[in-house]
Amino acid sequence: MGIIEISEIIIGLILILFGIMAVSSKKVLNSIIYLSIMSMLAVVSFVFMKSPDVGITEAVIGSGMATALFLFTLFSAKKEGDK
Repeated sequence: MGIIEISEIIIGLILILFGIMAVSSKKVLNSIIYLSIMSMLAVVSFVFMKSPDVGITEAVIGSGMATALFLFTLFSAKKEGDK
């Protein structure tokens, strides 16, 4: 096994760990952060699989836009609850 295969396995295990943490977290903000980290790790795994176009799309849509949408919705809902 080379260094690439070992790093793919480690990133895959960390990806699974952050997925479990995102689902089992009690705080919504922590879940959003864990999902963002999970998406960035998916970008790295796509690059390891030699598909950088899918990795770039995941970085823009999954990490960027989805995280921003989740955070905007969370903070908007908190402002509505304050009124």
